[in-house]
Amino acid sequence: MPTRTAIDDFLGQRNLAFAGASRNSREFANSVYRHLRDGGRTMYPVHRDPDVLAIEGDVAFHSVSAVPDPVDGIIVMVPPDSVVDVVNDAIDRGIQRVWLYRGSGQGSVVPEAVSLCRQAGVSVVDGACPFMFDGRPTGFHRVHAFFSAHRIAS
Repeated sequence: MPTRTAIDDFLGQRNLAFAGASRNSREFANSVYRHLRDGGRTMYPVHRDPDVLAIEGDVAFHSVSAVPDPVDGIIVMVPPDSVVDVVNDAIDRGIQRVWLYRGSGQGSVVPEAVSLCRQAGVSVVDGACPFMFDGRPTGFHRVHAFFSAHRIAS
């Protein structure tokens, strides 16, 4: 369960890697990516496909290790079978904050990935949507925030 302290600390960072945005700008992950970027953060999209050169107009990096300094945290919005690899790469890169996205269902919250973060002393937001906490949620995100509040520890 994520803590409000970990969430606020993560969202206070200005340089974020983002694993999971797509070439398709209509994907939900891209909405999250744009929201964070448009909120004044420097975003570094990570996409393992070498044919993907840009995401949302930003240069795409093909591995977490290729992301330039500084990088204060990483948001992970990839399928469950890819999460552990991304988290291992982030830990190897020295990233100290990891946000494992979850809206409904499992999302990117994989118990092994959460354990890896905690064992490495990495702050982890294990299961929440940034839309619920970065500014005032609107529309569906406001409803989702209301019903998901019980998953957040103070």
